[in-house]
Parts: sequence; structure tokens; C-alpha cells
Amino acid sequence: MTRPDPVITPAVVAAHGLKPDEWARFVALVGRQPTWTELGIVSAMWNEHCSYKSSRLHLRGLPTKGAHVMHGPGENAGVIDIGDGLACIFKMESHNHPSFIEPYQGAATGVGGILRDVFTMGARPVACLNALRFGAPDHPKTRHLVAGVVAGIGGYGNSFGVPTIGGQVGFDPSYDGNILVNAMAVGIARTDAIFTSVATGVGNPIVYLGSKTGRDGIGGAAMASAAFEDDALAKRPTVQVGDPFAEKLLLEATLELMGTGAVIAIQDMGAAGLTSSAVEMGAKGNLGIELDLDMVPCRETGMTAYEMMLSESQERMLMVLHPEKRDAAEAVFRKWELDFAVIGKTTDTLRFVIIHGGEVKADLPIKELGDEAPLYDRPHVATPKRPVIEAGAIAPPVTTAEALARLVGSADGCSKRWVWEQYDHLIGGNTVSGPGADAAVVRIGDGPKGLAMTCDVTPRYCAADPVEGGKQAVAEAWRNLSAMGAVPQALTDNLNFGNPEKPEAMGELVGCVRGIGEAALALDFPIVSGNVSLYNETSGRGILPTPTIGGVGLVADVSKLPRSGFDRAGDVIFLIGETTGWLGQSVYLRDICGRREGAPPPVDLAAERRHGDFVRGLITTGRARAVHDLSDGGLAVALAEMSFGHGVGATLDLMGPDGVPAHAALFGEDQSRYLVTVAPDAAEALATAARAAGVPLLRLGLTGGDALTFPGEPPIVVSDLQAAHAGFLPELMRGEL
Repeated sequence: MTRPDPVITPAVVAAHGLKPDEWARFVALVGRQPTWTELGIVSAMWNEHCSYKSSRLHLRGLPTKGAHVMHGPGENAGVIDIGDGLACIFKMESHNHPSFIEPYQGAATGVGGILRDVFTMGARPVACLNALRFGAPDHPKTRHLVAGVVAGIGGYGNSFGVPTIGGQVGFDPSYDGNILVNAMAVGIARTDAIFTSVATGVGNPIVYLGSKTGRDGIGGAAMASAAFEDDALAKRPTVQVGDPFAEKLLLEATLELMGTGAVIAIQDMGAAGLTSSAVEMGAKGNLGIELDLDMVPCRETGMTAYEMMLSESQERMLMVLHPEKRDAAEAVFRKWELDFAVIGKTTDTLRFVIIHGGEVKADLPIKELGDEAPLYDRPHVATPKRPVIEAGAIAPPVTTAEALARLVGSADGCSKRWVWEQYDHLIGGNTVSGPGADAAVVRIGDGPKGLAMTCDVTPRYCAADPVEGGKQAVAEAWRNLSAMGAVPQALTDNLNFGNPEKPEAMGELVGCVRGIGEAALALDFPIVSGNVSLYNETSGRGILPTPTIGGVGLVADVSKLPRSGFDRAGDVIFLIGETTGWLGQSVYLRDICGRREGAPPPVDLAAERRHGDFVRGLITTGRARAVHDLSDGGLAVALAEMSFGHGVGATLDLMGPDGVPAHAALFGEDQSRYLVTVAPDAAEALATAARAAGVPLLRLGLTGGDALTFPGEPPIVVSDLQAAHAGFLPELMRGEL
């Protein structure tokens, strides 16, 4: 016997994340009292996670087109042409709330979901990256969350068989109750074999592919669209459960199926599961969709239409199929021991009809489910400008040696080896440069070309000045790719912010989006995919604005990649870029002086482009031996990082221009800067080339010895710095801090 549907009351509507006016809007759209299943459907389609109702007004201004862009935002992932008949397909998404509630499965299914976004479009995944943000290291939950998230990412990616080759890990008290887990996947496909989610043709079968449907993840998209309160752990049932081995089978079966010519359209069942995948395919193709849920493969008995439509069980796809190729398509999936079930058909009605047990459980206008979703121009206020801090006004509280040791051994500045050693970054055999470099690089096939990729953002900059912080996140990705000799091609983003109903938080989003757009346009770095994660707030406290940028670049010849550090004595060290000693919002000011103050460093986008192009030219012509961009901790930290690989130190004759205090020259975070080493006989030619290109260049000194020696300072032994750098995370995870 089927149990009766619950009564829909205002409290029930509110529990589904719908405001009273949104519910009234939906009732008017339907023209009658909606059914229980229809309530579930609209709660999924109109929540923040799926509808982008607070952000899409502002996202419209982002640059999304370029000469090599094949598919921009709106598909499962972005697609760019990388030459030789090949395309790179990539995207980043968040799994923040699920990972806080259940860190292993939350992070694991975040990886699984982003991988499906990529191979749904016909690409074989070649790499994963991630950007992780945790609370204060001494918070009682931090160790548990770090351990679970890292294990989940490694457990899924390693088992699936894709290398995890780069990313970012940071700590801040603002993430105590709301960690961030942003997962990025990159794949390669043929340009003539890209698959989209646009359904075509009336009467074509709709096929369910992959694993069976269960009750895990029901309400997951709605949960991801709400702030946490003290009862966050009660939301554990909304977290999905992943199976990387099933996903590996799904990958191989899907790619084989695509080769048969049977696929018209295909869509991953991600957030909101069967609901969003079916609606998106039909609406994009101006078609109706009719589903018979009696045909859906389920792993649990007695599932209702509501449960099936909202389940976020993993490793599932939906496909529109050429009917004459049904048998061939089914044979592929049966061979891989995966479910294949025809569960509906396309229609010409523009209606979304759900049938279960012979009864119509939902009958909704399909395009209006998306087109009529609420769109808000939320009130927002600009973040007040912070005063510029003069370098001379900051007196160094400790010696250079102590400051440098503390910065390279801090939670943010320490080695992340403990994290990435749990990831297989070599599987597949195409990793040329893995974790630890400015950007990771994988070889494309058997040729000389490679793909470089990175994830970057500096949340403290974004909090202090969202526009400049947004610019800097894009510029940092640009620099990391350029430092590997890669031509930046396109980017994806994951915009993590607090409660958009608070004007201050909404102002951070608006400002960061504006800065991202300005930088992407100026650097010819279009945004081809992305994700917005809002309501990252717990008990009224929001996270730092964290618009993570994932960049992809093209390396012409991976054999010419520069070294990431000093590997011999006698090379000449040059600093490219202007140094003013900018200490506002620097880690030196925060971690050494105990002050979170000032304006962040401004970003000169014209200089970024000019300096990046110059550095890239040095690399591709073989003139640069080692290259590293300057970021957190400025010159001193960059020099230390370059000394770690081989234990080779450096002796500096200069630290910066005349008039810049020594500690500001060493630890200031001016933008658009790189460290470059060249052989002694190439130094004069480099200086001449820099003058001709209008690029500021400062000769700092020479590599050599086992210490970093700054003018007027005692030597700082590299091995001592290495010990500080390596120790923090292992000690934290052993509970020794």
C-alpha cells in the first residue's frame, strides 16, 4: 500500500527552502495546488544551488567568449580548443556543506560529481585538483575534518584512476563551522566528439544509466542552499555515498557508448538528481519530458516519486537515445554490468510529466521551471576601503630569520606534502609536473604539448577589497601558469560566499565578480564554467569571501618546463616586477605583527600581462633555468621555497629598490612579480631584453651555498627552514600542536 503524501503547510514549504512569495509564484505558475512531488521538484529547481537566483544577475557580465572557446557556461563543463583536433574540458564545483557534515563521503562525492561533469561531455579525465579551506588549526573539529576530507579525495580519485596533481589548502577561523571543498577536473576529448545536454527529437527514449537510486542525498541541493545552524550534523542523511569503482565502470561504458553514435544528449545526475538532469535536457531542447518512475532501477524498496526525483545517489546519468540504436547501447552497459533502463520519452508538449504507480505525480511547464525561477537583485553595499599602510610605519617585531621560519612553518605557509602524498598524482603516466610547483602539468598524448592547471585565491585580499581581491585571484592563476611557460587559455571559478541576504556579504560577491571580470577581460582569460556556493555561514557567521579560480594553460613543449627551484651554484637571480614593499593584508603583517589591517596590494593588469608574456618568452626560448612567482610572504618566502628542492641557497646583494625598508622588501606582497634564474653568461642579455620590453628587472644575487644570506643579515640555514616548513601539518595531524 502506498502511503499518502504529506499535507503541504507553510511550515513544510519553508522547510523546503522556499519563501512565501516564491511558493505563491509557483502556485500561480501551476494554476492549482501543487502536489507533494511538485513541491519537491520546485524546491530543487528554485533553490540557490540550482537556480543561482542571487548571483546570475551579476554573472552575466563575465567574459565567457574567446577564439578558442567551444562551449562556455551552461553546459556540464567548459570546452576549449587546444589544437590538433583536441579539446580540453574542465570545471570546478563545491561540496562544502556535505563535507562539513560527513567529511569523507562529502569530499569523495564532490570528486565523483566533477569527474562526471567532464566525462559526460565525452572527455577522458586526465587530472583533478582541489582547493580546501579549514578552520583554525586549534579548533576541536579541524583535525577530524582535514583527515576525512583528504582521505575522501584520495580514496575516490585514487580508486577511480585519475591523478590529483595540484590545489590549495588554507586555514582561517572563519571556516570553523563551514569548510570549503572545491573540486576541479580536467579532461581531453576530440573536438568532433563533444556531447551536450540539449535533447532533440520527439518520441526519443530517455535512458537511465549507471548505479541504482537510493535514499542517500535526498534534499542535498536544498541543504547546500541554506546556512548552517547548530543542528548541522542532523543533516547527515542528505550527504551522498560514493562508489569510485562504479564510477570507473560508468566512465568506460559512457565513452564506449558515445562511440556507437547512439547518444543524442547526455546529462550527469548531480545536484537535484533526476529532477534537474531531466528538466535541463528538455528545456534546452524546447521539448517536453515524460518519465515513468516505475522503470527507475532502485536499490531500496517502496521509494516514492518524491524520493526518486530528489535522490542524489551517485554514479548516475540520463541520456536521450537514437531509438534505432537502443539494443547496441544497452549491450554496452550490460557488458559493463551497469543499469540501463528506458524510463521515459521526449514529447512536444513542453511539459514535465512524472508518472508513478500509474498516477501522474507531477505535471509542470518545463521551461518555466528554469525561466521563471526567482531572480533577485539583492541589496548590497560595497566593502569600505581600507587605508594604505606605509611600509615604514611597520616596525619589524622579530629578526628576518625568525620571521621567515615562522612564515614557512605556519598553517598557510607550511608544506602540504602530508595532504598530497595521500593522492596518486602519477597514475596514468602523463604527469610532468605535480604538486608543489606553481602549476601542475600533464602531457597531452604522445606529443610535446602539455596542459598546465592551477587553483588560486587569497581570501584575506577579497575580504579587505573584493574588487582587487577578485582581480588578484585571476592574476595569480595567470602568473602560476605563466611561470610554467604555459599560455593561459581559460578559467573556471567557484564563488564561495556567505549569506546573500546580508547586504555586506552580497557586496563581497558583487565586488569579487566585478574584479574577476575585469581581470579575465584584460588578460584574455575567459570564464568557461563555474559554480556558485552561497550561504556558507554558521550561526550567523560567514566565511571570508573565497572566489576560487581554476586556470588552464597550454604548454607548447613540456621538455622546456623550467625548474621550480635552485639546483646549482652560480646562477644569477633576477626579480621581475616592481617592488614597493606593500605590507597591507600581507601574511607578515598578520602572522608576524598580529595585525589584519590595510588595503591589499593593487593589481596592475597591464603589468600582469606584460610581465607574464615576458617570463613565458624566457621559458620557451630556454633562457630561464628556474622560475617562481611571488605571492604570500613575498620575496623572502619565494626564495626559501626555491631553496628547498635541492638545499641550494642564495646570497643576495640587493633585496629591493633604494628607499624600501628591508623587511618590507623581503616580505611585501606587491603583485606581478617573478623570480628568475639564468646562467651567468645569459644575465646581460636578459637585462637587455627586459629593458626593451619595459619590464622592471632587479639583479638580486647568486645561487649557492646552504643558506639564504641577505645584506647585513646573518645566514639563514636552508635545512633549518626546511624543517620548519615540513613539520607543521604532520604535527597537527598527530595532535602534537
